[in-house]
Amino acid sequence: MSLAATFPQAVLDLRDLLNTYLDPDKVAIILNAYKVGADAHAGQTRKSGEAYILHPVEVAGILARMRMDYASVAAAILHDTLEDTYLDKHQLSQQFGDEIAELVDGVTKLDKIKFRTRQEADAESFRKLLLAMSEDLRVIFIKLADRMHNMRTLGAMQPDSRRRIARETLSIYAPIADRLGMNSVKSELEELGFKNLYPWRYKVLIEQVEAIAGERQVIVDSITQDIKKRLDEAGLPQRIIGREKTPYSIYMKMQNQNLSFSDVTDVYAFRIIAQSVPHCYQALGVAHNLYPPKQGAFKDYIALPKANGYQSLHTVLHSPYNVPVEIQIRTEEMDLVAEQGAAAHWLYKSSDSKSVSTAVRARQWLMRLVDIQKHTGDSLEFLEDAKSDLFPDEIFVFTPKGKIISLRKGASALDFAYAIHTQVGDQAKTAIVDKHVVPLGTPLDNGQTINIETDENVQPVTEWLQIVATAKARAAIRHHLKNLGAEDTVSLGNQLLEKALLARNSSLEAISSRRLRKYLKKNRYQNIEELFTDLALGQQLANLTAAVLAPDKLRRLSSKEVIAEALTVVGSEGSALNFGNCCYPIPGDEVMAYLSAGKGVVVHRLECNNVGAYRKHPDRCLDVQWAGITTGTFEVALTILARNISGVLASISASIGDAGANIEKVQQSETNPDTATLLFHVLVQDRNHMAKVIRRLRRNANVLRVTRKI
Repeated sequence: MSLAATFPQAVLDLRDLLNTYLDPDKVAIILNAYKVGADAHAGQTRKSGEAYILHPVEVAGILARMRMDYASVAAAILHDTLEDTYLDKHQLSQQFGDEIAELVDGVTKLDKIKFRTRQEADAESFRKLLLAMSEDLRVIFIKLADRMHNMRTLGAMQPDSRRRIARETLSIYAPIADRLGMNSVKSELEELGFKNLYPWRYKVLIEQVEAIAGERQVIVDSITQDIKKRLDEAGLPQRIIGREKTPYSIYMKMQNQNLSFSDVTDVYAFRIIAQSVPHCYQALGVAHNLYPPKQGAFKDYIALPKANGYQSLHTVLHSPYNVPVEIQIRTEEMDLVAEQGAAAHWLYKSSDSKSVSTAVRARQWLMRLVDIQKHTGDSLEFLEDAKSDLFPDEIFVFTPKGKIISLRKGASALDFAYAIHTQVGDQAKTAIVDKHVVPLGTPLDNGQTINIETDENVQPVTEWLQIVATAKARAAIRHHLKNLGAEDTVSLGNQLLEKALLARNSSLEAISSRRLRKYLKKNRYQNIEELFTDLALGQQLANLTAAVLAPDKLRRLSSKEVIAEALTVVGSEGSALNFGNCCYPIPGDEVMAYLSAGKGVVVHRLECNNVGAYRKHPDRCLDVQWAGITTGTFEVALTILARNISGVLASISASIGDAGANIEKVQQSETNPDTATLLFHVLVQDRNHMAKVIRRLRRNANVLRVTRKI
């Protein structure tokens, strides 16, 4: 039987492509993978109605056009078998070896049944994918090819599914492709994502671009001829490409810089591909002699490559056509790496290839993400941190010894400290930038030299989360704060259980160690600290636990004992105890507490509108009282009706400052020509301090009324 009779045309086309760069025995393995995959997916169809196996074949074709190795292509054909068929990882290992089986497993999503929401499942699957990528970079190439083909065939999906998948593609997969330097993949994912997320906007932009294409081409041809003529005269071999901006890049530039369509399309872009690095710099000189360069627009990504390995010279010229001209200058190899990124590594055999360093950079980025996830317990939190790290508008700064450290744009001196080492960040006391002492939150600029002085007595505080921009710093700070919070939580859980046991005329000391061990084992607690944590977080009720530990000890407390055994709030409990953001209680208010599952003990004012609903669950209501001396500051919400005049916000802020209070945030709820209603969140010490703030505000001639939000 002929191959044509055995395989569909798509597989024959794939075979012919593979034969151009793979040995016959490797191609045979891939064809066998098709047979196994086709049998496993037999009877399955896609939303479009076509046989399901054609999807993995197309994914394999995308990788083959990138000249990926045989294991990647074979794994691409099998990439959905573990998730959607009877095959398991052991069977794949037996038939194709561990390498291919591991690649398939790395791409496979986690079972959504294990999670409460789709968001949790997607976030945990993303974590699994990144960890698999850190083991083998080829996992993400398969995943990107899979996503690319899914986007090409997204028309068969329902509109809401199309939008969800398109949004995910733009927020996660296109940035990953960009981070790996895979420009061609990134561009296609962006265009398809834009087209499916905002179809009307995409259509309008396409029509606008087509409408001006003819007149633009005349200018592009003229500039190309001018550049080529000068380069030829200088004896520099090259090829020149006039680059068109994509609809998505036009749209994003209009959005981010608040530009009109004509402002964005008034820029003409060209790429000069030279033979060597010296030729690149010579070509730059020729270009600057042809048209005057724009001051401050030159960037040398050859000497200082981007984090994804991208290398090129960038400059902007003033052309005689009264339009700016963007020019990129790079070698053929740099151009290939710019398009294929880390995937270009598989095209080269030499160890000194620039693409090898690109793959190394990609792996360094992935290992940073692995380090971040070690400090992040929550998958959704990790996903947000990782996404923030995917947009690497970078700066380069130096250690005192001259080592280059790359950070995302907007990073602070504290980010630099954490980039050096987590311990340096945790104990950062002082930042010295270019020999000047600056606050830790000072944003850094390119080329600065930073020195961090540490103190072992210093510890991260919550406010640090507001002054860092990198995922690594944010994850490390959160990890430290959670560990501190864990101690507070255990202590609070202990108090709750002791209070519940006292109500039964018992105590923890009176419970036999045998009974306590039995209870912990039955409820699958490794130790009593885990029980205390669940009690404090409201996952377990203290009175029910006490009823099991001391079943025969119930007695009534006297009114004096009830008051004595109320939980005492000092203000230094940290994350173990929360204050309701519906009523913002402060010392001096009459309060109660509600044990909310997952949130733990939440303190509310007795006059809070939610208290009535909480009282319907008496087993979760707690008596609390303020300590005689409280510490720290507490947030209070003040609604201010003020005159709608220039400078009123500064005037009110000054009054609050005069009262010795700090402003946490300000919101403007409504306004009219005469008045403005403002909601100020102010940090005060207690009710007396709040009263002082209100008195100061009422003396302000611009303030018409001040009320406390209930």
